Amino acid sequence: MILCWIDEARAAGARQSACCQELGLDPRTVQRWRCSDVGDDQRHGPKLDPSNKLSATERRRLLAIANSPTYRDKSPKQIVPLLADEGTYVASESTFYRVLREEDQLAHRGRAKRPEPRPPREHRATGPNQVYSWDITYLRAPIAGMFFFLYLYIDVWSRKIVGFRVAEVEDGEVASLLLTEVCAAEGVDPNQLAVHQDNGAPMKGATFKATMDKLGVTASFSRPRVSDDNPFSEALFKTMKYVPEYPRGAFASLAAAIAWVTAFVAWYNHEHLHSGIGFIAPADRHDGRSDEILAQRREIYEAAKRRHPERWSGATRNWKTSNVVVLNPTKETKAQMNDHARSAA
Repeated sequence: MILCWIDEARAAGARQSACCQELGLDPRTVQRWRCSDVGDDQRHGPKLDPSNKLSATERRRLLAIANSPTYRDKSPKQIVPLLADEGTYVASESTFYRVLREEDQLAHRGRAKRPEPRPPREHRATGPNQVYSWDITYLRAPIAGMFFFLYLYIDVWSRKIVGFRVAEVEDGEVASLLLTEVCAAEGVDPNQLAVHQDNGAPMKGATFKATMDKLGVTASFSRPRVSDDNPFSEALFKTMKYVPEYPRGAFASLAAAIAWVTAFVAWYNHEHLHSGIGFIAPADRHDGRSDEILAQRREIYEAAKRRHPERWSGATRNWKTSNVVVLNPTKETKAQMNDHARSAA
């Protein structure tokens, strides 16, 4: 039956490794089943019960205690300590949980809603100035334990740094002024703009929230204590701090930090060929020159193939890049993106 399920999924376009992962199998196990001609799943558990297994009497006692008026509204984490306070030990918490689960009695109780995962909202950008991401990073100051603070706004679609500021304080007012300046400089319609950020104090502060409400910008936040919900800003900071020119020590002054960041932003926007957008400079994509650049690359490759067709066994390099960028995609969107990538390849 399992092999039939895998064959059906593969016929629909799924990879065998993904099927095995969903079924909790190692791909080598499936290969062994197919080669050894032993039929379907031949796994089986141990033939003997473990020596420390609860007896039928002990199991009935455990269930009777868990369902008694005294303990029926409590979880095993509460039942076990209370029994210990009475000088009684029946079983461990994990055993309570396992037995209740096997008896289909491990259900959510109480009037409170069952906790549900709350993924961040998905945002799609099909052009510049639709979705921004921003964050703050530390820059070492000459005094130990003190830092300068770099505020960076990046356009998610083009990866262009649309605004930055280096300050001596970490404050929502600085971020508010910078956002206002960015919207004015880029000619952004704030009602069509979503700004994504993490849950830091400047992002959640009243000043920044009031600015976003005044501009009509849609606010988007990462989940608490989740490090990869703001991937575009985090990737940008890593690129910045790992370039060879980044100072190994501290910046000599605030002016020195501003000068270095200014030079980095100019390089990043106009010279850095970003792998996520088809090795195009962010400013070229932001300003609408990427299609022309990619078309020219395709012509050069096609001309080279015509001159030496023997050097190509198939098509030339696929000089294309997606015109849709998704921030924090859902599982369904990720599946669609993977299918599109495989079909394009």
